[in-house]
Amino acid sequence: VLPPGVFIVLLLIGLRQLRPRRGLGLVIVFVACVGLWLGSTTGFAWVAQSFVLKAPPALGPLDLEALREQGKDQAKGDPKVAIVVLGGGLIPRSPDYRLSDLSPAGLQRLRYGIWLSRTTGLPLAYSGGIPWGLPSSATPEARVAERIAQEEYGAKLRWVEDSARDTRENAGRTIALLRQAGIRKIVLVTHVWHMPRAQRAFTDALAGTGIQVQPAPMGLLNPSRSALEAWLPSVEGLIENRLAWREWLGRLAGQ
Repeated sequence: VLPPGVFIVLLLIGLRQLRPRRGLGLVIVFVACVGLWLGSTTGFAWVAQSFVLKAPPALGPLDLEALREQGKDQAKGDPKVAIVVLGGGLIPRSPDYRLSDLSPAGLQRLRYGIWLSRTTGLPLAYSGGIPWGLPSSATPEARVAERIAQEEYGAKLRWVEDSARDTRENAGRTIALLRQAGIRKIVLVTHVWHMPRAQRAFTDALAGTGIQVQPAPMGLLNPSRSALEAWLPSVEGLIENRLAWREWLGRLAGQ
């Protein structure tokens, strides 16, 4: 049901209808071709992220400045604000490193979280256990992130939540961990297409706790690209559309 599969199936149906119902077949083929084109463009993916998923914007200069002030205020005492990076996937054994590794999405989130922590002075947490479908002997994702942060970025994770297997568990188990540390505000880091679902999970889990959550999405598409480039099919456009529409279908299923 995700692009391009849904449109390929629709195209085959349209071709089948050309002989018995030529008009209907041509309409279906046309719709399938338009869907194949749009479903492979970054322009349409940006529309899906902005207006279908209604993802929040990236942190701006004023947001970063406010977080820097909060980092300075808590530098001499116990932290009240923390950056939480959500896991993005685990490679149990990388053929390159011969070690457990983070998926490209997980590495991107970790890198942004480390940059945000260094920019603001806020402590950093990472949430991610062993994803569904992997053996229990695998190294939890958060432990892999902890090693990579230390060895490759010289950064230290203050909190490591290594038992969550999905977004809901990320929220519930991370909040339980941070409440014990006296955290009153969470700066949530994940990809823009994942942020609406993640923000909803954290908001639900935070109900009645008084803890605030501030979204800090990353991986946003650049709307300032030329119109021609944004509306030409590309691999990036196909991937971003699949991710956006997967989240939308997941939201429908969850309702």
